[in-house]
Amino acid sequence: MLQHLVLQLAAASVLVAAAPGAPPATPITKILAIGTFAPGTDMQLVQRTLAAEVRATAELYLEGKIDQWYSLENRPGVVFILNVTDIGAAQAMLEALPLGKAHLMTFEFYPIGPLNPLRQLLKSPEAH
Repeated sequence: MLQHLVLQLAAASVLVAAAPGAPPATPITKILAIGTFAPGTDMQLVQRTLAAEVRATAELYLEGKIDQWYSLENRPGVVFILNVTDIGAAQAMLEALPLGKAHLMTFEFYPIGPLNPLRQLLKSPEAH
């Protein structure tokens, strides 16, 4: 559901950006990373790795690299909002965590930024 919503928003942003007289592209200010376990993942191995994973993740948070972190409601996994603007850097950072090194968790990455349609609020009423 979240992935579908993110993809719809991204598609709408591309259409708006391609329109004549379109507002400037949204600057990438963070990366949304959604981590999940593939079907058949050895969850006992995940549990044995979890203490090291949590310590390493807390370290990234305390270093300011992770802005926010959440659990997924309907399945095991995490959602991070990362204070990086490059997907390659985000991927390298999360693959260096214990679950990433063990190839137990995989991530999807989405560049995000300010809500571009808010620019409409900045236009003067005469511009309409």
